Amino acid sequence: MSQQVKIFAGNASHELGEQIAAAYGMQLGDLSIQRFADTELGPSFNESVRGCAVFLIQSTNPPAENLMELALMVDAAKRASAYKVNVVMPYMGYARQDRKDKPRVSIGAKVVANMIQSVGADRLMTCDLHAGQIQGFYDIPVDHLDGSTVTAPYIKSLNLDNLIFASPDVGGVVRTRAFAKKFGAEIVVCDKMRLRANEIASMQVIGDVTGMNVVLVDDIVDTAGTICKAAELLMERGAKSVRAVITHPVLSGPAHERIQNSVLEELVVTDTIPLKQQNPKIKVISLAPLFAQAIHNVVSHESISSLFV
Repeated sequence: MSQQVKIFAGNASHELGEQIAAAYGMQLGDLSIQRFADTELGPSFNESVRGCAVFLIQSTNPPAENLMELALMVDAAKRASAYKVNVVMPYMGYARQDRKDKPRVSIGAKVVANMIQSVGADRLMTCDLHAGQIQGFYDIPVDHLDGSTVTAPYIKSLNLDNLIFASPDVGGVVRTRAFAKKFGAEIVVCDKMRLRANEIASMQVIGDVTGMNVVLVDDIVDTAGTICKAAELLMERGAKSVRAVITHPVLSGPAHERIQNSVLEELVVTDTIPLKQQNPKIKVISLAPLFAQAIHNVVSHESISSLFV
């Protein structure tokens, strides 16, 4: 007998949660999250989840409060006798802290993995982790979905000629090459040097983009400094046009202003994180159908390898 499925969403992903539930063919579950005077959170399910396969949708940006809210949601579902508690985290906060890159620092991504597992999650479903190896931080099944499943068809619909893909840094070459492979296209690399976080000292282009329509590919856009500087440099090197495809629109600080004033034709993002403001240069493509399909395949014990990176 298959388990009854119930889908709930935290405050950070309520709109996306509604869309995922609708794409799955059901209503979003009834969940209340009480906020006490001292900002403590108290989630409670307003319907029975006993014996159910529960899917909890919550991106963790900004991470601190939303991670705590998610952990409490998982704990509440376990204590309410849910059969399985599946965490759907479209964007995983702290994923950029995936290793020790200098002495005496934490590995934030591992701390998050420990936290999610310690409260009793049975499965994690996420999209475009900053580094695929983060899956190894978990001892539960991880479904690592590929955002290009929905963004690549949009780029194809533009029918751009002389198409070439660019990685905004050396670390993103594997991701960019995988995206470019869907088009049978070449890639170039923007090699940057940082003196400190969120601040670029210098950048150069490895490869020829003269007369080409360039698509920058990355997983996260935060302050947009890297992506805008890379676009400007590519245009200086003779590119015909530059646009960017990013999965997670963190868009902190001056990001919107930078994008608006940049040479980018457009910034294509997904809805793993809701936009804080509208921007005419930003196009949002929903991942709801992708997550709904993944949930369906998990519940029906079908393969979801086609949705993986």
